Amino acid sequence: MAAIRKKAHKIDKKQVIEAFAEMAKTKKIEKNLLQDIIEDTLSQMVKKKYGNKANFEIIVDMQKGDLDINLIKQVVEKVEDDEIEISVEEANKYSVDELKIGDDFTEEITLDNIADNFGRRLVSYASQAMTQKINDVERNNAYQNYIGKVGQMIIGEIFQKRGNMMLIVHDGVEMKLMREDQLPTDNIFYKKNKAIKAVIKSVTNKQGGSAPEIFLTRRADEFVYRVFEIEVPEVNEGIVQIEAMAREVGERMKIAISSGVDRVDPIGACVGIKGIRISSIIKELGNENIDLINWDEDPKVMIEKALLPAKVKNIEIQPETKTATVIVSDDQISIAIGRNGLNIRLASNLTGYDINLLKEGGEDINIKEFVVEIGEKMLEKIIENKIETAREFLEADPNILINTCGMDYEAINEIRRVILLEFDEPEDNDYIYRLKEIAGIIDKEIEPVESIEEEETKEEIIDEDEKIETVNEETIALF
Repeated sequence: MAAIRKKAHKIDKKQVIEAFAEMAKTKKIEKNLLQDIIEDTLSQMVKKKYGNKANFEIIVDMQKGDLDINLIKQVVEKVEDDEIEISVEEANKYSVDELKIGDDFTEEITLDNIADNFGRRLVSYASQAMTQKINDVERNNAYQNYIGKVGQMIIGEIFQKRGNMMLIVHDGVEMKLMREDQLPTDNIFYKKNKAIKAVIKSVTNKQGGSAPEIFLTRRADEFVYRVFEIEVPEVNEGIVQIEAMAREVGERMKIAISSGVDRVDPIGACVGIKGIRISSIIKELGNENIDLINWDEDPKVMIEKALLPAKVKNIEIQPETKTATVIVSDDQISIAIGRNGLNIRLASNLTGYDINLLKEGGEDINIKEFVVEIGEKMLEKIIENKIETAREFLEADPNILINTCGMDYEAINEIRRVILLEFDEPEDNDYIYRLKEIAGIIDKEIEPVESIEEEETKEEIIDEDEKIETVNEETIALF
């Protein structure tokens, strides 16, 4: 019985064309570049099977779905190098036309017989090599696309949430939003598959991966600028400009803005009708409080505006040292300083001046100036108890310092010594006695030691009594 020859598998060229087109589209690779990759991969296949000296030509027509490899050998009488030569007898076994010595023999390899010619293992290797090259091109294209967009805003989709990051997908490219680059409320408000805005922080062309490593941020000041550009057309067009910004993420920010057009009010433009624009900005920033301030070239004016809502009495500046002494009334000192010193800290950062607050009618110093002597953690406790200036510390109830803040007598006494030296004032003995009493250093039943004047007065009284007694004795003797 005659052997049945297996029917050769016929490749559907329409499917090949569609596959090429889909690959070019999904990988964002130009067809010409994709064709070069395919030709280079086939070239490696030929050399791997037929040797590096093999003479061949590759024809790839992505429009028609054609793929041809023409392997060319010279017809010789005796083969000395089978990579480039073929015997006349062997050549005529396969050639339609009779070939002679010196002629070229061409073996045609097409999509239909490529697996038979190269074997499945070599075809699989070539497929992997081509995939790697396409991934390299895709990675490089993504890198080139995003490296020029550092600082720009993107809107991506949350693909996955992990303990220390969110994975964001933008145009098919995976990006990372680390916990330290998120706003404090992001992990609560943003869920998987939800759209999220972020600024591109950095782009690294990481070798061995299919895509560059792209990090995003929602915490940087650049993110605030981009949000304003989106929500306020005048900022995007350059009519309203953000001149300076001071910010503590998740708490509060102060922004100084100006207008290049007289008829445009910069604050009004940013606030919007019924506050719709500023409300959208605040919501995007995780409900962070925003103080909008009209920019002024005069540092005195800027310092006064930056300290709002506190009302300032007087400002003296030293431009050479970038320091400012600000006088405020007693009822405004805590407002000027703000909770945990936030208001004065933001005002200082916004203006670039080191601001020293003084109470009206008396010298005073922000308690933060003594952070070295007090320590940061203890300073926080002191400020939490509304002790915000040096004078307030000197006058503070010892009960609060010892029992609420957790300070000991020696620490309080040393800080008082430093502050009093700064003010060039003597110690208050009555306060020290009270302090010792609260600290348990002296017994509360013991009476305070009299001052020298009190001792002298007492001695005078004793002397007078003695004189009276003497007089009385002398008087009695007369009788």
